[in-house]
Amino acid sequence: MTEHTIPSERAAAISKIRTAMIEKKMTQAELADTACCHEKTVQNLIAGRQVRDQTLFDVCAVLGLEFESIREAWSGAVISGPMELKGEGGLVAPVYMGAYTKAAVDHYIGTYLTVRPSVSMPESYVAYRTDIIWDPTWPSLLFEESGRPDVAYEHRGRIYVPASSMFVHLVSLTKGAMRMIMLSQLDQTGYMRGLITTLNKQGAVLIPVCSPIVYVQRQDIADNELGEIAPGHTCYEAYRTMINEATTQGYAKLID
Repeated sequence: MTEHTIPSERAAAISKIRTAMIEKKMTQAELADTACCHEKTVQNLIAGRQVRDQTLFDVCAVLGLEFESIREAWSGAVISGPMELKGEGGLVAPVYMGAYTKAAVDHYIGTYLTVRPSVSMPESYVAYRTDIIWDPTWPSLLFEESGRPDVAYEHRGRIYVPASSMFVHLVSLTKGAMRMIMLSQLDQTGYMRGLITTLNKQGAVLIPVCSPIVYVQRQDIADNELGEIAPGHTCYEAYRTMINEATTQGYAKLID
């Protein structure tokens, strides 16, 4: 398909992609690298040639564009039904998330006791529940927090699993605000250890904070194991040991 025969709807989609590339100061080569595709594929896309839904999806994810609207414009018609990812019926995560299969990450599915130092109460810990499931509608692992003392700040997000890394990333994104937790992969004892980066309210402002965090896969979590855990609590010493091990055993490093 040559430039002068591109349908107007597809031309509008290409214009949005070009504009987003300019705003993010990305070249075609950089877009191809970030979207995990060949530069020739991006050249075909910019030229208005037919590309796979997966390619459109990955490019939209990198550029922050709404996939469904770009997809409809690209095809020149309203498309119903979910996108087929990798031909696997929704069992493969998008490339930008690690392209992991459901079968490869099944062992992550479950409930976790989550422990980190308290920001508001020195020498104390915060413990809450995190559930991890597979979301077939947007193929990937989904995590959701509950049982936090600060209910308004409970997070829900996606898990990124790089193929060549020993760590996984729990990312939540709400109205441009991002929180990321980087964890060691789940070990045979059911532990994941790492760091959380987030924002904490100090008076009228939010400031960045970072601390060790530990996830323990559990069948059951008692109510008295959750909440603000201060010195003297029955779980205090166990939680302190867990957090200390995250840094002393090399899972994370805090630099003064």
